[in-house]
Amino acid sequence: MMLKPAMKTLLEQVPSRYMLVNVVAHKARQIASKAEDEGYPLDEKPVTLALKAVAAGELEIGEEV
Repeated sequence: MMLKPAMKTLLEQVPSRYMLVNVVAHKARQIASKAEDEGYPLDEKPVTLALKAVAAGELEIGEEV
């Protein structure tokens, strides 16, 4: 199974794998909570959406940790 986005791409945005886990988990919880509160279904899993957000550089790492 290939990780998409690639780990190399993710690590360009976040300095370490350990911080990446924390950032993605935090963002995934935010996504899931917002979807539940607003009552809309997600097309993809929250972790997948969070990984894509990190790869796209949409997150300020300092505020997520």
